[in-house]
Amino acid sequence: MDALCGSGELGSKFWDSNLSLHTDNPDLTPCFQNSLLAWLPCIYLWAALPCYLFYLRGHRQGYIVLSYLSRLKTALGVLLWCVSWADLFYSFHGLVHGWPPAPVFFVTPLVVGVTMLLATLLIQYERLQGVRSSGVLIIFWFLCVVCGIIPFRSKILSALTQGKISDPFRFTTFYIYFALVLSALILSCFREKPPFFSPKNMDPNPCPEAGAGFLSRLSFWWFTKLAILGYRRPLEERDLWSLNKEDRSQMVMQRLLEEWKKQQDQAARRQAAEASGKKLSSEGEVLLEDRPRAPEASFLRALMATFSSSFLLSMGFKLIQDLLSFINPQLLSILIRFISNPTAPTWWGFLVAGLMFVCSVMQTLILHQYFHCIFVMGLRFRTGIIGVIYRKALVITNSVKRESTVGEIVNLMSVDAQRFMDVVPFINLLWSAPLQIILAVYFLWQNLGPSVLAGVALMVLLIPLNGAVAVKMRALQVEQMKFKDSRIKLMSEILGGIKVLKLYAWEPSFLKQVEGIRQDELRLMRKVACLHAISTFIWVCTPFLVTLTTLGVYVSVDKNNVLDAEKAFVSVSLFNILKIPLNMLPQLISNLAQTSVSLKRIQHFLSQDELDPQCVERKTITPGYAVIIHNGTFTWAQDLPPALHSLDIQVPKGALVAVVGPVGCGKSSLLSALLGEMEKLEGKVYMKGSVAYVPQQAWIQNCTLQENVLFGQALDPKRYHKALEACALLADLEVLPGGDQTEIGEKGINLSGGQRQRVSVARAVYSDADIFLLDDPLSAVDSHVAKHIFDQVIGPEGVLAGKTRVLVTHGISFLPQTDFVIVLSDGHVSEMGTYSALLQRDGSFANFLRNYAPDEDKEHQEANNRLALEDKEDEEVLMIEDTLSNHTDLTDNEPVTYEVQKQFMRQLSAMSSEGEGQGRSVPRRRLGAAEKIVPATEAKASHVLTQEEKTELGTVKLSVYWDYAKAVGLWTALVICLLYGGQSAAAIGANVWLSAWTDEAAVDSQQNSTSYRLGVYAALGILQGAAAQQDALATVLL
Repeated sequence: MDALCGSGELGSKFWDSNLSLHTDNPDLTPCFQNSLLAWLPCIYLWAALPCYLFYLRGHRQGYIVLSYLSRLKTALGVLLWCVSWADLFYSFHGLVHGWPPAPVFFVTPLVVGVTMLLATLLIQYERLQGVRSSGVLIIFWFLCVVCGIIPFRSKILSALTQGKISDPFRFTTFYIYFALVLSALILSCFREKPPFFSPKNMDPNPCPEAGAGFLSRLSFWWFTKLAILGYRRPLEERDLWSLNKEDRSQMVMQRLLEEWKKQQDQAARRQAAEASGKKLSSEGEVLLEDRPRAPEASFLRALMATFSSSFLLSMGFKLIQDLLSFINPQLLSILIRFISNPTAPTWWGFLVAGLMFVCSVMQTLILHQYFHCIFVMGLRFRTGIIGVIYRKALVITNSVKRESTVGEIVNLMSVDAQRFMDVVPFINLLWSAPLQIILAVYFLWQNLGPSVLAGVALMVLLIPLNGAVAVKMRALQVEQMKFKDSRIKLMSEILGGIKVLKLYAWEPSFLKQVEGIRQDELRLMRKVACLHAISTFIWVCTPFLVTLTTLGVYVSVDKNNVLDAEKAFVSVSLFNILKIPLNMLPQLISNLAQTSVSLKRIQHFLSQDELDPQCVERKTITPGYAVIIHNGTFTWAQDLPPALHSLDIQVPKGALVAVVGPVGCGKSSLLSALLGEMEKLEGKVYMKGSVAYVPQQAWIQNCTLQENVLFGQALDPKRYHKALEACALLADLEVLPGGDQTEIGEKGINLSGGQRQRVSVARAVYSDADIFLLDDPLSAVDSHVAKHIFDQVIGPEGVLAGKTRVLVTHGISFLPQTDFVIVLSDGHVSEMGTYSALLQRDGSFANFLRNYAPDEDKEHQEANNRLALEDKEDEEVLMIEDTLSNHTDLTDNEPVTYEVQKQFMRQLSAMSSEGEGQGRSVPRRRLGAAEKIVPATEAKASHVLTQEEKTELGTVKLSVYWDYAKAVGLWTALVICLLYGGQSAAAIGANVWLSAWTDEAAVDSQQNSTSYRLGVYAALGILQGAAAQQDALATVLL
């Protein structure tokens, strides 16, 4: 480097310690300033360029229009390039005129000029890629300014010392260069406008992080507005921002699902390769060798492939933060030596303190970027896992549904997915903890010598203990999850059949079952609590024992080993760094043990068989037909006999087809086969067009009646009104408290069976699908209501006329109006044809009519008699069968007699008969005293079932803490508080004792009463660990 800087008047050495260190007015040599200091920003930009270009190619967001800001940035880059080339030409000018400059004056302007040209081109390329704020260029300009500060000061001091400017041209060009890079740094802090072709954000409250600049992201300034708002008033849900696009479930789940499918395809190819390449073994080999396991798809690899970019970014942040954490102990050592050296220049102390401050700031910035990245990645893990499990639950086969209960699936989405979110923030400790331990041991070796090996040996000995605890906790976790699955399954069954359970007074027996399972869970949780207490004891004692062992061996092996201030404080600083990985490793091992159980459970569930999406061909079909089944045989599970076999059905477009047959003949199974919910054993199924399905038991969402009908589609008032009118729901809206905005309870609890079914039919009508599969929707309503729905919706004159309709029904009165009838018997088509043709055959259809016709005639006669009687009793009643929900129990709150209940039910029957039969509303009549009971109860109810949750504001009241203390037990709470206080006091006492130990060494110049010092230090550490163990045990058990 000295040769590069030359000699003579303008030449200098590359490094001069007398000029730079051992002086009260430090400075760098001109050679150092013109070479390495000027090259440093250029080296950074060229090193970052390949990765940055690769990133930009994959994140194109449209181009940004050339703005005044972009033009200024470009102009500054061009000017900097011109200044650098001016320096280069000036050097050539000197070479030509006989005073050749040093080689560095040729190299540096060339390197800087090319780099400035690169920065200028990068500004334009970023604009074309839609980058609004460039972190790479901000760092580059910042390095240029920082590296220019030293020459800025040096040139002024040199001119003042010499009384003249030795090189006016380069003096002028440098200050022009410094002003330009400072201006470029300021301009780069401002954001560009959004890209020209970027999609318009229709979100009313978008997250500002997506459009934040580099400095805003670095300092989290984009979050400041929400923090200030939360300080001024309590935050509400409407104050929260929407999720970023890359954090939304549809994006995360789709990426994870694609990677999982790749893993499944790879596993299938490996299985096929093994099956094709496997040769028959001899009988002896079969007996001696174990059967190899079939390769399985790895869900862990799918997760890592999906989130690899975020994981690598977090690894980069963590690596930088770990390396920065070891700089401060070395600076502390230098600072202590500076304080003990009275002849050292004063500026050394300021420089070391400044470097410690800068290092801490950098460490804080990097650490919080790491936390933000890793916690967002954990959220994405949980989002993606819940999404793929939910999607899997919709497509598993019926045989898998028998094995995977609802409780197990709920546990997978709640408990097991949460395990991944909990372990992701610590996952980098798998490589970070060994790195920190190695670096800490290395620096401790330099500080304390071979004595540090004693601490390393102790750490190695504690690893098997931690492993044994983790293995045991993992086994208990597996057993606990089984109990939890069975408990949730039982609770789901209890809540689903709560009416029957209360009707037969089965609450005590089911309560005993739930409590029995819960007691088994608590037994396991107590064992886990004990293991957790042991783990906590190890967690607290390990760093202390390592410190104690190392220091004890150091002062014991040689009396000349004295704990002076430098060794003590630097060692404590390194031990504090070592404490973090040693503390977190047991927790990481425990979390990994629990997560591995969850991983196996999730992978096992996701590997289960799915329904074949190609079971029903939806792209091609014979012209003129909507549904075709050719020689179809279907089963609900592979281990069950076929439910439908040898089906040959052809349904023309726009036809109304009735499916009839005795109970259990396979009518509902036929619709399930058309929907692809059954496993197809043989044959072909073709169905062209969109499908609407009305199940036998109506499925109602917990939302408003309008939202149940719209089912996610946009509101078309005309079509919506037409659907309600055809399904006889308009009169219901007049009775419901909030009309169509009335909130419907879970499973339609505040609607009657008839209302739920009509809402389900209205949903199908509003969908305007091509094919309608109707699974006996008329069975849940009265016969006159069924006639109204058939005439207005399903029949030849209904709103679905011209659509393809497949109607499963027992109502034989509707069959003459159908285009043709399919008669099922024992899972196969016994007859098929028009109504009149089937009657003439006198086959199974005629027998079906003879069996069902008398019952239906009797039913019609009773309905007509009831209508006539109730019309005479009350002519001015409101139309609606289902004014009050089936779940309403009049005996709950009011002493209503049987006669009043009977009269009320007659009123409901009158409302139903007149309202649903004629489809008109009439004025209400004045109610009697006994009849006012239910309207008074209804008047109290709002149309909104779910009331807004009330939350307390401000600080937590002391009464809340008092209630917790009384619930736990006052003495127990006092003991827990004393244990926490004792743990903190022991930790503080250990540090104070160590400080006094170092003070004694400094005063006496040798170590006195080593055993006494070590004994007290050990006692304080063990006391701290014991308090923490009892604390953890008491807290978990109580």
